[in-house]
Amino acid sequence: MKFSQTLRVALEAVRLNRMRSALTILGIMIGIASVILTVGLGLGAQQQVKDQIASLGSNLLIVSPGSSTSSSGERSGSGTATTLTRSDAAALTDDAVAPSISAVAPVASSSQSFIAGSTTWTSTVNAITPDWLSVRSRSLASGRFITPADLSASNKVVILGSDTAEELFSGQSPVGRTVTINGGSFTVIGVMDSSGSSSSSTTSDDDMVLMPWTTASAVLATSAATVSTIYIQARDADALSAAYQEADAALSTRHGISASDDADFTITTQLSLVSAATSTDRTMTILLGGIAAISLVVGGIGVMNIMLVSVSERTREIGLRKALGARPSVIRSQFLVEAGSLGLAGGLLGLGIAALGSWLLPRLIDQPVTLAWWAALGSLAVAVGVGLVAGVYPAGRAARLAPIDALRRE
Repeated sequence: MKFSQTLRVALEAVRLNRMRSALTILGIMIGIASVILTVGLGLGAQQQVKDQIASLGSNLLIVSPGSSTSSSGERSGSGTATTLTRSDAAALTDDAVAPSISAVAPVASSSQSFIAGSTTWTSTVNAITPDWLSVRSRSLASGRFITPADLSASNKVVILGSDTAEELFSGQSPVGRTVTINGGSFTVIGVMDSSGSSSSSTTSDDDMVLMPWTTASAVLATSAATVSTIYIQARDADALSAAYQEADAALSTRHGISASDDADFTITTQLSLVSAATSTDRTMTILLGGIAAISLVVGGIGVMNIMLVSVSERTREIGLRKALGARPSVIRSQFLVEAGSLGLAGGLLGLGIAALGSWLLPRLIDQPVTLAWWAALGSLAVAVGVGLVAGVYPAGRAARLAPIDALRRE
């Protein structure tokens, strides 16, 4: 018997048992869709983390005040103590001290309320220097950035994040208009391009206000000496490690620190952030993927169930075909093709559901879903494999039936 004939007979058997076949396909479909979407959510989360960390700036080092040491000896920043100063930042700009560092941007942050017309909004004020824009690799959507002249004259000018501008001015251009901060009027000179939330904090980099640090210290009573963060830009990617060592050595010397465990600052690299976040996302993806794979096992049991029922119901048919000369291998092939076709149909429908879910989920939960071709092809192969494996026992049972026993069974 040719394979095309075997395939036709198998598909006809599936068609004649439409309801039972549909329920079996449903189990495979749910399992495949669950696995693909789970992997897609994990990959989307990993890419989102990488994009957010990349938006912090190229070749970036982040110095935070305070430190803590884990049981394994790894230090991480607490960010609670005010141990960093502007003189620390100035020291890092010295080529003799840190030749691998190209630019330094100290930032002092505080929470303030802003008034624009009848609208009041609370956000973070970042007291910065003109180097902040290049160090953070950010860009302006409109207007201009803070200049050295603004810094030296303590000009009462501000730049708004895109979210802050929307909240205060509801879609209108804020450039040239004024906002009131702590009783003083400030002129808006620019609006930042959107960058998304920073992975290093729970706040949004689009909801902030930038102003010259001299203005902040004069008008907002912000300390002129201390800073909350120092952003450091290495000369290039190859110099990142050297910049880290130079910054660590310079700050340790300035703070009189002889042992790393006693450091009152923490330097974080983008690589460490990416590594930690990606490791966490990968672990969660594997965990959730394993849970979703249980659906495939349930679907496989469903395929085996329907094939065993099919063998029982078609005992006389099997006996008649064997009596007419059908070899056991032909009978076995027919039932394996039936099981494989159920797995393939479930896999294809699962891919369709996953594609629909990848379009719908980001709109419902604001979380990107990245469909990987290898996950789609792998899941489809698994679906067919599950069908075939689940059909092996029923197919073997059908092939072993003796014609005389099969024919006389009621």
